[in-house]
Amino acid sequence: MIVDNTEHDSMAILIVDDSFLMRSAIKNILSQDTKKFVIEEAEDGLQALDLIRENEYQVILLDIEMPNMDGIEFLKRSKLYSEAAIIIVSSLARMESVQVEKAICFGAFDVVAKPSGVMSACLEAEKKHEILDAVNRSLATV
Repeated sequence: MIVDNTEHDSMAILIVDDSFLMRSAIKNILSQDTKKFVIEEAEDGLQALDLIRENEYQVILLDIEMPNMDGIEFLKRSKLYSEAAIIIVSSLARMESVQVEKAICFGAFDVVAKPSGVMSACLEAEKKHEILDAVNRSLATV
């Protein structure tokens, strides 16, 4: 599917996470913003890489730990095809972690740590404002 984000001033966002529940929770969080978002989803870095080759996204919300291609490898490769701001949303994203250091080194715009216990309700309750803030700050730089 080709994302056409020119219509209605909508912003194209890609959610990359191997968990359907997490993708749904993040999508629900984004739907609560006043902006119009065109949202696509990918289950892993390989699928996301295919999508960014065909579509233009302003923001990518990216998990780190996924099958086939993890978030760090995707982050490295994505810069060849996309100028999207990439926000890491991962349970591995603790500020002292090696993964966060790598993500920042490879150009991640921001990092949001998933709450321990990856229940989607926890993500929405505990991280809604943090995710929306990171998305809106990244869009302000576009």
